[in-house]
Amino acid sequence: MSTVMKDSRSSSVFDGPYYLSIAGKLVSTDAHFDVFNPATGEVFAKAPSGSPEQLEAAIAAAKDAFKTWSVLSYDQRQRYLDAYADALLEHRDELARLLTLEQGKPLKTMAEPEVDQAISWIRQIAARRIPVEIVEENDNHIVELHHTPLGVVGAITPWNFPVLLALWKVAPALITGNTMVIKPSPFTPLTTLRFGQIAQSVLPAGVLSVVSGGNELGPQMTAHPDIAKISFTGSTETGKHVIRSAAGTVKRLTMEMGGNDAAIVMPDADWQAIIPQLYWGAVGNSGQWCVGIKRLYVHSSYRAEFVTAFVEYAQQQVMGDGLDPNVTVGPVQNKMQYDKVRSFLDDIKANGYKVVLGGEVDESRPGYFIPVTVVDNPPESSMIVQQEQFGPIVPIIAYDDVDDVVARANDSPFGLGGSVWGRDTQAAVAVANRLETGMVWVNEIHTQGIDIPFGGHKQSGIGTEHGHEGRLLFTNPKTVLIKK
Repeated sequence: MSTVMKDSRSSSVFDGPYYLSIAGKLVSTDAHFDVFNPATGEVFAKAPSGSPEQLEAAIAAAKDAFKTWSVLSYDQRQRYLDAYADALLEHRDELARLLTLEQGKPLKTMAEPEVDQAISWIRQIAARRIPVEIVEENDNHIVELHHTPLGVVGAITPWNFPVLLALWKVAPALITGNTMVIKPSPFTPLTTLRFGQIAQSVLPAGVLSVVSGGNELGPQMTAHPDIAKISFTGSTETGKHVIRSAAGTVKRLTMEMGGNDAAIVMPDADWQAIIPQLYWGAVGNSGQWCVGIKRLYVHSSYRAEFVTAFVEYAQQQVMGDGLDPNVTVGPVQNKMQYDKVRSFLDDIKANGYKVVLGGEVDESRPGYFIPVTVVDNPPESSMIVQQEQFGPIVPIIAYDDVDDVVARANDSPFGLGGSVWGRDTQAAVAVANRLETGMVWVNEIHTQGIDIPFGGHKQSGIGTEHGHEGRLLFTNPKTVLIKK
């Protein structure tokens, strides 16, 4: 493999070239693959396709770097991570623009905030510590509980929030003393490759490597004996393959997988006031987020008026290329997902469900645009209610009885997130506590924070990200007993 000099150029536009990051060097590849702009459906860049040998080299470098990185103090590692955040901030505008080009999300309302939050996340996580705990002390001995780093962490990251969800993994892994190798989604590899390139100018060699490529690299990571943990975000079906593969070496796992989140609007809700929150909770990022509202349950006493107002709000939004500052809704990210979302539209049409907005794709329009579609009161058994659409289709479903709607919300193999909305906060909290989900919001949506644990129940995941609980999962508990 060949290498090039480290790249520290800073500009609001970065058009490549892109390299793998291995052992502190930028590494070229013999093979490349196309990266598409989802707003046009056209190839706009080439990404390096790492070989199994290059992934092996990245893992070996991470294993070697672990020897010195893991023995640094928290304060020493924090200084490195703060320097990394500073370097990312210098490249903030180019990262945001690149994110819009490869992912499709609107620049001003989605891409720039994603990059900003990721940089802030690194700084805040770097300031956190996991102290040694004195479990027991008496005249004979003292018992300490330490939390030691695991080793090399393999991160497999998705295409819907490729910057934020990757750096959510990087920061806690590195501050707790681990090293990391990232495999980004082949649909959105560029921003990850770019922040990997930037990392090589400030982090010690091998501490953070990025290797892009095809799906064959994932199984190599999940089965590799020198990777101690896999941190995965993606679909439940892919996650099941990861779990099976990781079992051979008894890897630690953190798995954030699919969801079919329900929002319950209580009978007493001030529903007119919360329509914008509900709309963006469902349609933000073109519906492509795991904790997006996938099922919107509205009390039948005002459902008709709610649907009318929801559609009116939706009609005020502008769909198009995310680089256009007037655009608020971008395309679906890739052709595979575009076809999947279209299958929902086909099923809705075939079954004659009532579509009050959207429903028809403009075949003449380039790119992967699915119109925001509102389906009025489809049956509970319908595909759009039972399955995760991961696109801008919103089923608004009537209910009469609160106990019944809770049962319907829980009747799912998924249990990632949910939300409850009502004037009577105590009653809404009581309903929220009955939902079988890892996270539930009451009268707000998608609030996240570094100290707020986030994880899924049932088939939506294993383990926790964020919070003290999430940081602990990047460590091994080690009990030290000392005779006095």
